[in-house]
Amino acid sequence: MSYTVHIPWYATAFRADDLEYALEKISKDALKNGALSYDLYRSKEDKYKFFHFLEFPSKLEWERFWYGEEFQDMRASTAGWYTVPVLYSPVQRAASGRLELETA
Repeated sequence: MSYTVHIPWYATAFRADDLEYALEKISKDALKNGALSYDLYRSKEDKYKFFHFLEFPSKLEWERFWYGEEFQDMRASTAGWYTVPVLYSPVQRAASGRLELETA
């Protein structure tokens, strides 16, 4: 079973767009470092709030990425763009669904 984490990010004033770009970049880097998937959502009601999900094959591989040089460098270079602490939590999908629309 895979290991998925949710990281709730909250941008500081006027840095939400910058943080979104940095989170998208580090998410793509995660795929190059063993991640199976990522999802990044930005709240429509609170433009500073982000919902970040990363799925890895195991907790060990997640921790290697989280504590690895790339993610540490990203957090250091964007310090001040988000509120701290950043506390991730492991999550498990309870249900999902999707309606497939026909194309014309």
